[in-house]
Amino acid sequence: MFEYAPAPESRAIVDIKPSYGLFINGEFVDGNGTSFKTVNPATEEVLAEVAEASDADVDEAVKAARRAYTRVWSRMSGAERAKYLYRIARIIQERGRELAVLESIDNGKPIKESRDVDVPIVAAHFFYYAGWADKLKYSGYGETPLGVAGQVIPWNFPLLMLAWKIAPALACGNTVVLKPAETTPLTALLFAEICQQADLPPGVVNIVTGAGETGRAIVSHPDVDKVAFTGSTEVGKAIARAVAGSDKKVTLELGGKAANIVFDDAPIDQAVEGIVDGIFFNQGHVCCAGSRLLVQESVADEVLERLKRRMSTLRMGDPLDKNTDVGAINSGEQLMRIRELSEVGDAEGAERWEVACDLPTKGYWFPPTIFTGVSQAHRIAREEIFGPVLSVLTFRTPSEAVEKANNTPFGLSAGVWTDKGSRILSMANRLRAGVVWANTFNKFDPTSPFGGYKESGYGREGGRHGLEAYLKTPSLKGADA
Repeated sequence: MFEYAPAPESRAIVDIKPSYGLFINGEFVDGNGTSFKTVNPATEEVLAEVAEASDADVDEAVKAARRAYTRVWSRMSGAERAKYLYRIARIIQERGRELAVLESIDNGKPIKESRDVDVPIVAAHFFYYAGWADKLKYSGYGETPLGVAGQVIPWNFPLLMLAWKIAPALACGNTVVLKPAETTPLTALLFAEICQQADLPPGVVNIVTGAGETGRAIVSHPDVDKVAFTGSTEVGKAIARAVAGSDKKVTLELGGKAANIVFDDAPIDQAVEGIVDGIFFNQGHVCCAGSRLLVQESVADEVLERLKRRMSTLRMGDPLDKNTDVGAINSGEQLMRIRELSEVGDAEGAERWEVACDLPTKGYWFPPTIFTGVSQAHRIAREEIFGPVLSVLTFRTPSEAVEKANNTPFGLSAGVWTDKGSRILSMANRLRAGVVWANTFNKFDPTSPFGGYKESGYGREGGRHGLEAYLKTPSLKGADA
């Protein structure tokens, strides 16, 4: 195995303030609540004190968003709104290195992922939806915005999830109150500075930080017209119950337990790269992670041998090191859940194999791990672990693969690896998953819709379909006749 000299990215480009307030009506304000600490998960270093928004703060943010919607943003032409989105996209590109470094510090993901994946896709989403802003009449979903969108995003892709939520909302003429996750608020607050830099009208984007209570205040606020949430299925169900009976429009992008299906005619080395990318990208902190490997019996031993060999080359450590493949687990709480479910796998009789490596003494770390001898009844095959842990099952026939892949309460994504195009089409039609990748995994594009079935939520983000959630769908003529 090759030895790599450290290649750290400099922190000097990022100016982390000792404390942060809330971003309401175009300005940073102190807020009326308490504060909390945000921590570097790779070192446990306290990065900053961040304001925790109270109910009164959320109310102020919603009022600011309503004023901006009524007086400015909804009255602006689509072409004028597009200019602001284009400006934001260009600033994101210009400040891309700063955003990437800050994301890796606050989140724990490797710099090469935040730099080469997250930030470019963030800019691409704003560019893409800027293009839609003056073409909504061609979308098929109408041209009338909903009003104020309340958006709650998770900690696994803080900046990317922000872009997925804010870009289509603004393009459609809505204003936004967004809450980032409490463990990863810093890039959202830097985005607030970008909004100021782009001269976005005050109140169009408001960012309020906090934990679950802040999110509940946004979701339940009577003057919020649209709720968008990405996160756990448990919280998503609570949100669905909270808005039931109201006229709020809702989209939920929740958990997953995706099957990555490898047939005996698949290009094995290519499939192994896809398996690694599917589960170890972003430390497995991915809703659509390929956390269940379904491999055809006749090639199972060969696939596992090559997979273990490839996993042994993964470099784990400092997220700011450009050589790092697997960074830190985002929080102590998440690390505890990964450990608990892995121990359940041991207790259930599955065989654990993990990469031999020296873990750092500070921070939150878990080595890339696979479990073999897993059955459908095992909890590690059914529950979302949300970490770098892969459960391996085998199958004999395509029908058995489909049955096992669909035997889950989730339905967010799947991968199919085979040399036969006809088999890919057949599998895609039979798999109950919102996204099916063919001979690849974790490929995202702003033009392509993303979302799930069953307990993975409802609604779509990205592409033309992503506009529907932020527009009042016109009624069909004669529908009441």
